[in-house]
Amino acid sequence: MILYEYPFNERIRTYLRLEHLFRRLGVLVSREHALDHHFALVTIFEVMDVAARADLKSDVLKDLEKQKHQLDSYRGNPSISVDALDGVVAQLDACFVALNAQIGKAGQTLTENEWLMAIRSRVGIPGGTCGFDLPSYSAWQHRPPVERQQALGGWASALAPLAEAILLLLQLIRDTGVPQKVVAEHGQLQQTLPQGRSFQLLRMRIDPSLDLVPEISGNRLMVSVRLMQVQAGFASVPSTENTSFELTLCA
Repeated sequence: MILYEYPFNERIRTYLRLEHLFRRLGVLVSREHALDHHFALVTIFEVMDVAARADLKSDVLKDLEKQKHQLDSYRGNPSISVDALDGVVAQLDACFVALNAQIGKAGQTLTENEWLMAIRSRVGIPGGTCGFDLPSYSAWQHRPPVERQQALGGWASALAPLAEAILLLLQLIRDTGVPQKVVAEHGQLQQTLPQGRSFQLLRMRIDPSLDLVPEISGNRLMVSVRLMQVQAGFASVPSTENTSFELTLCA
């Protein structure tokens, strides 16, 4: 099944983008080829660009506090495991303390590294990191893989508090959803959202063998899904078939 996610607000949109970058970074650093490590470094710079938003850190801290208060309200509920609850609250506390202790924006300490910033200034230029432009970077790429991995790990550690907080918040948000089977009649689904709840994220799973790609739109009142049939050359046209898939709304 292919999983598609759609954020209902800009804050969750930013969280999903950062999660995508953090997961990519983890994969690239674990590899040994110099080209993988080049793109790992590019990914670090992308995270810094996304995290440059002035209110991101405060938003994450507020969301950590909000999740903690919400979980604390479940205390005394006999259907809730106290140990499990305490474990998640401890994770939230640890993320809050680590992120709050970080000075400035995520990766700000990396901006003091002139060598890294020289590379960052060139990566946006097509072919800008060639050996004749950045000979010291070319030399670094010829270092042993373990040495490059250690360096990348050190630079990525400046982003770790934000990464851990974002991953935990998205996990908790996703856990609020209950999957349901729905049918897109003639390739389209429109569903009114329940009032009294503020949904943050839509998740849908669909069978990849159907060769269908969803076009999702939504707001606080309604969500709409239009299924597009993939054709030769990856062009797509609206599907007219009745198709079932799994839909989850997360608050």
